[in-house]
Formats: sequence, C-alpha cells, structure tokens
Amino acid sequence: MSASTSAKPEHFDVLIVGAGISGVGAAHHLQEQCPNKSFVVLELKDTHGGTWATHTYPGIRSDSDLYTFGYRFKPWTGVPIAEAQPILDYMGEVIEEDHLDKHIRYKHEITGTSWSSDDKAWTVTAKQLDTGDTVQFTCSFLWMCQGYYDHKKGYTPEWKGMDTFKGTIVHPQIWPEDLDYKDKRVVVIGSGATAATLIPAMADDCEHMIMLQRSPTYFWTGENRNEMADKLRSLDVPEEWTHEIVRRNILAEAKDIQNLAASHPEMVIEELLKVVREKVGSDEIVQKHFTPKYRPWQQRLAYVPDGDLFDAVTSGKVSIATDNIESFTKEGILLQSGEELKADIIITATGFNLLPFGGIPFEVDGEPVDFAKHFTHRGMMLSGIPNMVSVFGYLRTSWTMRVDLIGDYVCRFLKHMDEKGTSVCTPTLVGDDVNMEPLPWIKDEDFNPGYMKRGLQMLPKCGDHAPWIYNTDYYSEKDQMPEYDLDDKTMVYS
Repeated sequence: MSASTSAKPEHFDVLIVGAGISGVGAAHHLQEQCPNKSFVVLELKDTHGGTWATHTYPGIRSDSDLYTFGYRFKPWTGVPIAEAQPILDYMGEVIEEDHLDKHIRYKHEITGTSWSSDDKAWTVTAKQLDTGDTVQFTCSFLWMCQGYYDHKKGYTPEWKGMDTFKGTIVHPQIWPEDLDYKDKRVVVIGSGATAATLIPAMADDCEHMIMLQRSPTYFWTGENRNEMADKLRSLDVPEEWTHEIVRRNILAEAKDIQNLAASHPEMVIEELLKVVREKVGSDEIVQKHFTPKYRPWQQRLAYVPDGDLFDAVTSGKVSIATDNIESFTKEGILLQSGEELKADIIITATGFNLLPFGGIPFEVDGEPVDFAKHFTHRGMMLSGIPNMVSVFGYLRTSWTMRVDLIGDYVCRFLKHMDEKGTSVCTPTLVGDDVNMEPLPWIKDEDFNPGYMKRGLQMLPKCGDHAPWIYNTDYYSEKDQMPEYDLDDKTMVYS
C-alpha cells in the first residue's frame, strides 16, 4: 500500500521547507537550541543546496563574501568569493557534522499546506518524486525556508523577432548541459552579477562575447582574498576566531559604505568608478559602459574578484554594448542605434521571477491564503496566519546574516510558547492597526532591482510602524531582534 492522503500523516513539532542555505541553517539552530523538538526538512530536489544546486551556468559563484554568507557557527576557510561546489561542500559538512541527513526528506514536492484551528496543526501534502506517491505530514509549527524566486523558470522579456533567431537562446537559470559555445559568437543580455560571472568563465573558449546592457551596473573589484584572514592564519589564530573577527570587520566596513552611499553618494560613485577606470584604462569606456543612473546600493553591488571581467574586456575577447534592443534578427540582435550584433548564442541574463512561499497553495481553516493581502510581522510572520515563520534575508548584507538571527528568534519563541503552556500564536492587527494603510514590502528608493519591481505586488504588505515592517538593515536588527517582546499585544496566544 502506497503512502497517501488516507494513510496516517507523520507528525513533527516543526516542519522546515527547503534544504538550501536557509533550511540547513534553521535545522542547525533548532537542533542545537531546542533539542526536545522533533522536526523534518522537506526538499524538492535530490540534494541540499537550493540555488547552488539549481544553477549550473559556467563559473557560478557567490556575490557575497563567504565570511558573512556562511553561517556564524561554521568557520569558512576558503576564498571569500566562492564558486558553487565549495559552497555545497560547506553546507554538506554542516549536514554531516550535525547528522541532519536523518531529518531531510529529499524529492518531496509540496502540493498543499493547510492550517486547522480545531487540530491546532498544519497539514502538509507532498508528492514523492521518485515513487509518485502522495504523503502527508502534520506539524505544530511551519518554518518556510524555500527562498523567494521561481527555480523552474527565469525572467526573459519578450522581444520582437525572438522566434526568427537561427541560433540558440539560453537563460542561465536553465543551463543546457550540452551547450557548445567553443569558438562561437555569444551575446549576453544583462550586466548584473550573473553576467559578470559567466562572461569571464566563458570568454577564453568563445570566438567573441558581447555584454549587452540597457544600463550599466556598479562593479567593485579586488583580490579574491582577505588580508586580515591571511594575517590571522599566519599567526595560527584558531579558525573560529578568524572567522568571527573577519566577519565582524567585513560587516563594519560594509556598514560604513552603505551609510556613505546614502549620505554622500557622489563620493562612493567616484571611488567605484576610480577602481574600474584603473582596470579598463579608459575614461570614455567608464562613462559610457560603467556609470549607472541609480544610487549605489539601490541595487546590489556586483563584485568582480581579481578583476576577471575587466581583464576579459581589455583582452579584446569581450566587448560591451550599452543600448536598447529594437528586435532580434535571424543573425542576432538589432539595437535601436541601428547596429546589429551577430551571434550564434544569446544568453538572457535578465534576472529571475519572484515566487513567494514557493508558489505553494496555503489554506487557513479551509480559506485560501493570498499572502499579498496580509501584513508582515517583523519580516518573519504574517497577520492572521498562525504558527508560521518565513525566512527572508537581507538584500544589502548577506542573506545568511538574517538566517542566523531568525534561527535564534524562532527557537526563543518556541521555548516561550512552551513556558506559557500555549500551542498557537497568531500575529494579529489590533486597534488602529486594523485600518492601517498597506505599504510595499520594500520602498523603491531603498532597493529597486527589476525582479523586485516586477514581483512586488505578490509580497506581503508592510505597515508604517513596528512590528508591521520588514527591517532591511542588519545593523539595527541584530540588536533589536534578540530584544523583541514576545508578549507584544500584536501576538495573540491560544
């Protein structure tokens, strides 16, 4: 008999969705801080890693340093900007060292999630991809760690004439294993972190590459090493100390840069462009192709380790076109300027699609949930949704910095519920908050990349005061979150 909706569901105190960077971190904190809680991790893929297992385009690497993108509890010993495999290995070590494998159920695609107030539990329905069976789990608390974009389909605009192009069109998120780009002419549409990663990784094998951008991106570069870490290791300082010291130093420097970008953007712009100018050796190229129209940190800075993108440009293997697309042609792309870019392969490094909560259907007491109609509670929980936390990391600071903070918060919260003798907690709009004006998840002036603009309407709403806001600033929240009042009037226990 196959496991099905008629079989008795397995019950756990906590169910974690996703075995990516957030889910593995959540499992570690839960096991360490709440050892009495039973838990399971459901993962769609056949391995851990999330983004780092899904994306396989050439050269895929982090755009954050691993001292802050890595966990606070697990020292990072490699280069600061790492490729996918070392990151997967690092996460695999956490799973092995913590014996988390026994808690992870791979190849489980969640098809529905439903809360019952009568049962005081979530029922999670999933399809086992290797057998086709339908299985169910119940849990007292749901911890969503599924990320925030669509892993199955990246964002590609619809340009006129795309169907006439005789060559191959590829989105980096769905990279064909058999794509042969040796000695081919390749146009990469986009200039963000993905383009800056795959272009230098491919350039030597291609006949020529062109980075086609509608508008430039801010880049920063330097050696792919951390001088302070190297010094501490030369003194035989324990790796745990090195990791923490370097982590704190990077965060302190980043805070200064972010504050300066907000208060004196012209100073930061000049410093960023100065570094690029030194690499490409031409002020004309810098002005035309590397000078964005937005303020630094309205979008993430794209880090170029060891200047590899600039080296590819100065070598002649890569050129840059800053223009708008008129249409695709049989031979390539026609620009609005009238120039035609000839190509055998066109790579649309044009971003991804937001998919909040993994696109999983949710119900509360039989009523479908539209997350966009709910208010966020401290950027973790949602108004009217019981016993659920969702991880959304930082956008300027490494994502994982918030994974660790939320891990502490959830564990403190679970223990607090046990002490109170309650089993249900629901963020609730009270008093004047009931008529609060819904504001966007994040303001355009704070962070405005294309994927956020396109999908903002799907995200929960913010209010105009705490706790109904998502705090994007690590430097204030790291002090605030440990002090959040768990008996705030907006949290209703039963």
